[in-house]
Formats: sequence, C-alpha cells, structure tokens
Amino acid sequence: MTTEGAPAPGAKVPKARLLLFAFGDFAFNLYWQSIMLYLLFYYTEALALPMTTAAAIYTAASVWDGIANFVAGAVTDRHRPKRGYGSVLVIGSVPLGLACILTYSPPLASGFWGLAGVAAAHFLFRAAYAALNVPYLAMGARISTDSQDRAFVAGARMLFGTLAWVAVARGTVPLGAWLAGDMVPARAYLGAALVFAVVATAILMLVGTFCREEAAIPAAAPPPSTPAALTALAANRAFVTLNLAMMAAIVGITVLNKSVLYYFKYFIGDDAAGQWALAWMGLVSSMAVPLWMLLQRRTGTRALWFLAAALCIAGLALFASVHIGAAAAMQAWLVAMQAAIVGLHFAFWAMLPNTIEYGERATGLRVEGAVFGVAALLQRVAIGVATAILGMGFNSAGYVANVAQSPATLAAMRWTIAIVPLACLALSCALMLLNPLGRGAHARIVRDLGGG
Repeated sequence: MTTEGAPAPGAKVPKARLLLFAFGDFAFNLYWQSIMLYLLFYYTEALALPMTTAAAIYTAASVWDGIANFVAGAVTDRHRPKRGYGSVLVIGSVPLGLACILTYSPPLASGFWGLAGVAAAHFLFRAAYAALNVPYLAMGARISTDSQDRAFVAGARMLFGTLAWVAVARGTVPLGAWLAGDMVPARAYLGAALVFAVVATAILMLVGTFCREEAAIPAAAPPPSTPAALTALAANRAFVTLNLAMMAAIVGITVLNKSVLYYFKYFIGDDAAGQWALAWMGLVSSMAVPLWMLLQRRTGTRALWFLAAALCIAGLALFASVHIGAAAAMQAWLVAMQAAIVGLHFAFWAMLPNTIEYGERATGLRVEGAVFGVAALLQRVAIGVATAILGMGFNSAGYVANVAQSPATLAAMRWTIAIVPLACLALSCALMLLNPLGRGAHARIVRDLGGG
C-alpha cells in the first residue's frame, strides 16, 4: 500500500518541485553558516571571552545540538505530521528566527550570569534549529526515491547553501553595521542576525507551504520505536561507515574553516581579506557543485569521495610544507581547498538518503527521521570535537585575543591548522573503503524492494 496521492513507483518528480524543496537550504544555511563562520570569532573578538571559555561553550552547544537532533529524529519517526513535514517548517520558522537573534544579543550581565546567558541562548538556538532541520531532511527522503533525483536535490541544496555562505561571509559585518548604525562589533553582529532571521523565516514559510512530499511510502508500516530504530541503524553498514567517514572529515574541515579569520587577523594582519576569503570560498562552492554533480554521474558517489579527499590531502600537504604569508595567496589556497571540500559534502548528502533503503533491505525496518537525526548528532559531535581541538591547540600555543602573537605562537597555531585536517581526511578515506554503496548498488536495492 502506498501513500494516498503519491506517484507510482518510478514516476519522475518535476524538477521545479525538487528545486523548491532545495531552496529551503538557503534559509537554513543563513543560520548555520553564521554559527559556523562567525560565532566563535564573535565570542573571542567582540565579547572578549577567553578562547578556552568560548571553545567550551561552542563545544558544549555542539554536543547538545547533536542530542537535540537525535531527539528530533526520534520524534519525526514516531509522530509523522498529518499535513506533512512542511507544516513543521511553517510553525517553527518564527521561533527559530527569534532564537538566532537572541544568540547574537550581548549579555545583559557580567561574570557568571553573563556567560550563562550566552550559553543558554546558544543552546536554545541549537534546539530550535534541530526541531526544524531534521524534519526538513527527512522530507528529502520523501521527495523522491530515485537515486538521481536525490543527487540532484543534494546538489541543488548545496548550491543554495553556498549562496547563503557567500551572503553570510561577505554580508555579516557591512549589513550588521548598516542596520546598527555603527561599527561596534557586538551591535553589528546582532544587526546581521536580525536580517538573516527575517529572510530565512520568509523562505521556510514558503517552502513549508508549497512543497509536498511525493514519494510512495508504505502507509501501513507502524513507526519504529527508538530502540528498534537505533538497532536498525547500528546494523546498517552503509549508514555507519558513511557517517564515521564524514565525522573524520568534519573534524578536519571545521578546524580549517574556523581558523580562517584568525589566520588573516594574526598571520597576515588583514581582517577584511579574511572576510573576502570566506566569501570567495562560498562562491567557488556554488561553482564547483555542478562539476561534482557531473562527475558523480560518471564515477558514482562513493568514488567521488576518494577523489575529493585526495585533492584535500594534497592541498594540506602543500600548506604544511610552504608558509603562506600573503593575503592573495592564502585566499587562492583556501578557494582551491573549498572546491575540493564541497565534493565531500556533496558525496555525503547524495549517499545518506540511500542508506535508508540499504537498511530497510538489511533489517526489514524503514527508518527515516533517525537516519538524519543520528547523522546530525554525529556531525555536531564532530564539530564540537574540532572546536575543542582548535581551542586547545591555540591555547597551548599561547594565543591571546586582540594582541600581536609571538613567532612561536604563530608557528604552533599553524601546525594545528595543517596537521589535524590532514590526519582526519586520511582517516575518512580508510573508513569509506568499508562502505558498501558502490556504483549501482542503490538502484539494485530499490528494485529488490519493489520501489521501481
């Protein structure tokens, strides 16, 4: 039995509907890229928090984010909304926007209570984000069961996401300063958060209102219990190996990306060049995604991972062996690295929905929300680990915010930036070798399940 009104197995979903769904990622990335690119820097440079304190708050919030995503995944599986996941986007978009604004609001008190307020706002935002993002991701498994459609959605989502990256990277400071009326960092960041929240809320309401789930999913299958879903995921080799590989890659990528603003400020002495570097990285991501999409059709998604990781490893080896002291040269290197990194993200998001059918065939249980909830949990843990590593590395090097760093401190900071990502990406390749979703594997699984 299939869902009422769903297309017959194998029916193609209009590209316009796939694009409408993918547009939601622009909204989510206005929030996510702000948190990833600027929040730690905001803590240390605008609020003057010690690096260890800022990293501790960020790490704790990332772990909490993972827990919130896991809970959201379990709720998504157990309580599928009658009007579809789009209704969740409409209802939750305003609270999420308010939580983002609160995250960038300066503390109302000093000392312990001020720090507690900063942490609480961050925790609240992460919970609100998970409550919307997990249903949105689960909705992606119901847009289409076709592997190529899912790859198209993954690519389109990344294009919209990278456009949001550019908007956040280059727009945060000037937009915030314009709205605030001055260049005081704390007020500028708050102004930018307000702009992003308004735009993102409007987009999520649009997507939630007009985007429908189309895939034919058995209506009679009862939702799995949380223990049953976790047991099924643990037995899903495709899911486990994909996520372990991505965790390793995310630790390395996060250490690199979070160090960009610090590198330009303290190694090169040009803050504006760092903001431009982030913007160029986002722009090249949007240009590289279509190329990775074309390569995926020729090589398969799993093979794409190895190619992207190999390019990243080569770039990091170059950085480790050659000191880059000019702004333009560092920008060029970061752009080249980002063009390769986006291939890893594309491969992951193209493969993740396919682990649902792999697990269904292996265990007899179809798990959707938990797939995205647990994947998000693991990614957030990886981001937290990376932030802690960066904080400990910089702190042990002797880093102190807003002062000139000694040559010894800069050298130690540079090794943290180079060696950690290099080791993590090599580990990700070893883990991906164990993944069973080679070229054509998912199509065979869908046929075995009678899905087309």
